[in-house]
Amino acid sequence: MSTSQHRTILIIGAGRSASSLIRYLLEKSEAENLRLLIADMSLELAQKKTLNHTNATAMALSIFDESQRQKAIQQAAIVISMLPAHLHIQVARDCVKFKKHLVTASYISDEMQALDADVKANNLIFMNEIGLDPGIDHMSAMKVIDEIRDKGGKMLLFESFCGGLVAPDSDTNLWNYKFTWAPRNVVLAGQGGSAKFLQEGTYKYIPYCNLFRRTEFLEVEGFGKFEAYPNRDSLKYRSVYGLDDALTLYRGTIRRVGFSKAWNMFIQLGMTDDTYVMEGSENMSYRQYVNSFLPYHPTDSVEIKLRLLLKIDQDDIMWEKLEELDLFNDKKIVGIPNATPAQILEKILTDSWTLQPSDKDMIVMYHKFGFELEGQKQQIDSKMVCIGEDQTYTAMAKTVGLPVAMVCLLILNGKIKASGVQLPIQKEVYQPILKELEHYGVNFKEELMPYFGYQI
Repeated sequence: MSTSQHRTILIIGAGRSASSLIRYLLEKSEAENLRLLIADMSLELAQKKTLNHTNATAMALSIFDESQRQKAIQQAAIVISMLPAHLHIQVARDCVKFKKHLVTASYISDEMQALDADVKANNLIFMNEIGLDPGIDHMSAMKVIDEIRDKGGKMLLFESFCGGLVAPDSDTNLWNYKFTWAPRNVVLAGQGGSAKFLQEGTYKYIPYCNLFRRTEFLEVEGFGKFEAYPNRDSLKYRSVYGLDDALTLYRGTIRRVGFSKAWNMFIQLGMTDDTYVMEGSENMSYRQYVNSFLPYHPTDSVEIKLRLLLKIDQDDIMWEKLEELDLFNDKKIVGIPNATPAQILEKILTDSWTLQPSDKDMIVMYHKFGFELEGQKQQIDSKMVCIGEDQTYTAMAKTVGLPVAMVCLLILNGKIKASGVQLPIQKEVYQPILKELEHYGVNFKEELMPYFGYQI
């Protein structure tokens, strides 16, 4: 590897989530002798993200062009892939071929895990799940779990919650919610099987139809009350975290109180279904879309039929939430050919829930650790709130991007010893990153509490 390659970082994907990580690496570039190659389908976007810095070079890159992709990867010592998760694997295989380290913020796929032996054989580090969730959740959880174990404690309960929300000053609608990340993921959340978790030693399952009615309430000092609905698989990290003997394991998504009950109306109507196409969707009005899910009646209006079906009164806040979305407008047109109900709902919600230029987003993370130490049951609650700077350096971009950038430097500087396909649950990874994140406003406040057990 040439001297120039030795400190060159290739960043593939210059979208929203790359903003903070690029700024961080550019700020470190002089002291750390770094050179950044910022690659994207859009050369204009890549150039914008260089911030006109002398240590950054923009390049147009199609991930599907094998020759172009491999040529770019060969120029670097380490590759950061900020691509959609399903596109990482081609980059990963090239990184094995050309002996380059790799960092992604995405979940480890089966295909990525299958590369582990080859990655280890080449003494490479493929660090995944090093964003927000997954990422900061792993690191902040393992910090406390390891501390409890180091004192001789036994884990009884672990609950973990995370949500991308709108900051209080930008919270201007009845839903107390705006899209801070991919709207489609919000619309489809919880589908594809029952949520499963462990409660006091018993496996529990919540089907999608009931998911948003089984919530847990949380309170964060200075920010008020929140609620959380269960994630699809809370048991995924049971063995990874070493919690095979824990009696309760639960992971959930945070929203403001009242969101889940209101969202459940869409589920009851069938609006979140993504499995079939609605005929004539291109010319369908919002009002016609709503009426599509309601029974026929010769005289009752769409509004009356909807209230009867959902059993909501005209003075109910639930009704006001629906009206606020302009669902009954017969002038607004869907304008999407061959659209599914979920795609149309996403379009309608995007009208109302898009962040305005002056809006800021907010990340809330909350962990509960129940444990037994010296014969006494105790609980630690760990809470983190991060508010974005603006529409470029959002809280989401910061919490996803900064850990990616930080682990990149740890790898380049030889601070991580273990090779292979991995996630950030080792002390050599999470300790320095969590400590440095504090300087960027990502602070966890830990509090010793009485042990309450499972709350739902």
